[in-house]
Amino acid sequence: MRSPEPGTSPTVPACEAPPSGTSHHHTTLTMTSSKRSPAVTQRFLVVFDFDETIINESSDDAVVRALPSQRLPDWLKNSYREGHYNEHMQKVMVYMAEQGVSEDSIRSAVEKIPPAPGLLNLLEFLQSHQQDFEVVVVSDANMYFIHTWLEHAGVRHLFQKIFTNPASFDAFGRLVLLPFHSHSCSGCPDNMCKQAILLEYVAGQQKERGGAPFHRVFYVGDGANDVCPSLALGPRDTAFPRRDFPMHRLLQAQAPKVKANVVPWVSGEDIVDVLKKVVEET
Repeated sequence: MRSPEPGTSPTVPACEAPPSGTSHHHTTLTMTSSKRSPAVTQRFLVVFDFDETIINESSDDAVVRALPSQRLPDWLKNSYREGHYNEHMQKVMVYMAEQGVSEDSIRSAVEKIPPAPGLLNLLEFLQSHQQDFEVVVVSDANMYFIHTWLEHAGVRHLFQKIFTNPASFDAFGRLVLLPFHSHSCSGCPDNMCKQAILLEYVAGQQKERGGAPFHRVFYVGDGANDVCPSLALGPRDTAFPRRDFPMHRLLQAQAPKVKANVVPWVSGEDIVDVLKKVVEET
């Protein structure tokens, strides 16, 4: 698709409001620059979702299996309100504590979640090219689940930043979840707009890098809430939706709004193939 003219930026869809303090000038995530800071070495940014992207299932579903019954009662499942998933999971964690599920049991359930196919090979590739890729997580899961899994898998050090909902155990053994932020995007859950997070992070990093932007941004995801940040990607960037998952179907449906390259993935190896070519070509 056509690149925006110099000094302009693509139109932001109505549901994707830039974060507070971020101007529309930053809507295109990768922009040409005449000079780079000599201290900057990482040319590319790779953004990962967590559930069903880094890991092969929802961490929330996996943790529920730590219950004696391994399932939620219908009254609790039916209490979910659209757009208020974080609030719903807080009720789930309270219920699990009431049922005697311990922190050790929750940690064990998280650690047992398998990675998505080929994901560890992708992370191994990124580790071997740390001079080229800055890697972050933007997820609507929570910090306890993500940090626990990444530490157990031995890959936490690869991620420069984790953007997710705060979580910690209280004195009663309950995992307390808090919303990540508030925002004005009508199309995202009330506790998280991933586009707002991404735009703010890229703008902040560009400022830290002496005005030098990332050459390209790569976004790896699977879910409906990964569409909003993908619509902020520019023509040199790439969205990697997991094939036949909601993100893939929704990007196909919104193709006229998508400026980035879209490369569906089944295995992390599919992403490695693309990133290898990028490194070799630049």
